[in-house]
Amino acid sequence: MKLDLPCPCGTGRTYTACCGPLHAGQSASTAEALMRSRYSAFVLGLDDYLLASWHASTRPASLEHDASAAPKWIGLQVRAHTPVDADHAEVEFVARYRVGGRAQRLHETSRFVREGGHWYYVDGDIHPD
Repeated sequence: MKLDLPCPCGTGRTYTACCGPLHAGQSASTAEALMRSRYSAFVLGLDDYLLASWHASTRPASLEHDASAAPKWIGLQVRAHTPVDADHAEVEFVARYRVGGRAQRLHETSRFVREGGHWYYVDGDIHPD
C-alpha cells in the first residue's frame, strides 16, 4: 500500500499517521484504535496482525480464507466506543463489503480487553439488520 494514501479505516488520516504504526508493532491507545487497525488489516490481508491482536482466550489457530468468496472491504463506520472500565471496552461498528458484486454489511459490537498495556479483540455480537 502506498503509505501516503488515506487509511482504509476511514479516519481521513494517511496510513502512516493512522493504522500503519500499529501494524508495525506500536500499541493501540484505545480499543477503537485497535478495532480500526483490525479493519485495515482485513482490507490489507494482514493475517499475522489479526491473530496477534486477538486475545489468546478466543483466538483461532489460523485464519481460513475462501479465495472465491473473498470480500472487498469498502467502508467502516464506528457508531460507538464505550469504555467499560480502565481495561475493558466495547466498540460498535458497521463494516461494508462486497462479495461477488453484492453489497453486504457487518454490524457488530466487539469486546476488547487491555493486558500488559496492549488492547486485544476478544469477541463480538453481530446485530441482525
